[in-house]
Amino acid sequence: MIRRPDPSLLDLYDTLLLDLDGTLMHGGSPIPHAAEAVQRAREADRTIVFATNNASRTPQQAAEHLAHVGVTAHPAEFATSPQIAARLLAEQLEQGQHVLVVGGPALASEVRAAGLTPVERDDEDVAAVIQGWSPELGWSHLAEGAYAIARGALWMATNIDATLPTERGMAPGNGSLVAALRHATGQEPMVAGKPEPGMFRLAAESHSARRPLVIGDRLDTDIEGAVRAEMDSLLVLTGVDTIETALRADAIRRPIYVLPDLSGLHAPFALPVVDGTAARCGATGADLAGDDLHLRGELSDPRVVNAALALLRRHYPESAFTGRILGPDGTETVPLPR
Repeated sequence: MIRRPDPSLLDLYDTLLLDLDGTLMHGGSPIPHAAEAVQRAREADRTIVFATNNASRTPQQAAEHLAHVGVTAHPAEFATSPQIAARLLAEQLEQGQHVLVVGGPALASEVRAAGLTPVERDDEDVAAVIQGWSPELGWSHLAEGAYAIARGALWMATNIDATLPTERGMAPGNGSLVAALRHATGQEPMVAGKPEPGMFRLAAESHSARRPLVIGDRLDTDIEGAVRAEMDSLLVLTGVDTIETALRADAIRRPIYVLPDLSGLHAPFALPVVDGTAARCGATGADLAGDDLHLRGELSDPRVVNAALALLRRHYPESAFTGRILGPDGTETVPLPR
């Protein structure tokens, strides 16, 4: 009997919802294999959507930035948190009402496109505050936002990512700046971007996706957003999160798959099969014994990790795994978080 080859992830999904920072690039530096993976997905006739929380660029500017790191992109392929945030505010405000922009020109452009009037200073006509990351954002912008929020204006954050991957390391993201206004005003913002599920759902609907796969580097935005949108997800280890954090993640942040990078998208991909307290993935796998998770291979083998994740989804569907994770030699390989 001839065994059929394993399918690739490109065989299993018709649409890829791709994060940018930490997945395709680090600031202005390309991530190895990312551009080739996107190109091969296009050649396989897969729909590409770039889903980003970054509020500093318009879709046209974001497409131009991706071109600098070798990734071909078109403005219509973008789903951005500023787009979602502006649309949500437009649903709550009257056409033309003033919105204070705590962010850059790209965010103001989306506010204007939604039929609202972007402004830079607070006054009695300001009905809402929209906040998104910009490299030029400073104290004076935050102060204007604090004045408006304290007066009772609606407050919408494009996202609450604490950090932003750059070529030099992790820098403060919009969530860190939102925290400053939260601390100053005692108020909580509405949030438009990941991990809220609206971005993924809207992107999938607008591109007629039947079986989308969300791909990103962060459990707290990309993966949680996918889980909340009821979509499958792939965590790539090129940005913020790791195998260890994925195995210890809360159920709402647990990915379906983990790969080192995007080069594995088009390669044969063994799917895990769960049988009771055992899971196999190709020639390896994982087992649950009491409160212990036993790995049959090394953490560097994605098949081992994906088998373990499948077991955890089956047996810990609503909670994080807090037992021991043991390697093939019986020693603890992923210590419990402190």
